[in-house]
Amino acid sequence: MAKKSKQAAGTPAIVALTATGVPFTTHAYEHDPAHPSYGEEAAEAMGVSPTQVFKTLVTDVDGVLTVAVVPVSGSLDLKALASAVGGKRAAMADPALAERTTGYVLGGISPLGQRKRLRTVLDASASGQATICVSAGRRGLEIELSPADLVSLTGAVLAPIARR
Repeated sequence: MAKKSKQAAGTPAIVALTATGVPFTTHAYEHDPAHPSYGEEAAEAMGVSPTQVFKTLVTDVDGVLTVAVVPVSGSLDLKALASAVGGKRAAMADPALAERTTGYVLGGISPLGQRKRLRTVLDASASGQATICVSAGRRGLEIELSPADLVSLTGAVLAPIARR
């Protein structure tokens, strides 16, 4: 895989990923603000299965912000997430806090290139894919890379945290 889009060069996720030398591809599409789901919109626009496109959710596990990366075809199991990081209780983080901490806007939060590196959990289903797509740091832009590279770059834990 090689970087396709010059317009993507400015996002912190793309800059961080480029610096590592890890192979990846970017996919840009026209974001429709009226679409009810950012992730499903991405899968439709790229013509790939929603099981290959992953959404990045910022959560609060026992007072610690934690990133959960799950397929757009499912939803996050908060109890499973808490368990995966040795916590007791998980909830979705305050949206304004998520944006401030990561440096990204909702619908464009990437697990890469965040303002503050947060502990990350990637749903175990990713390991069954050759590549997965995650946000590149803005709505309408995705990064495609191997799940192993995403785990390595984010220090993520692989765990079954998605409900199908």
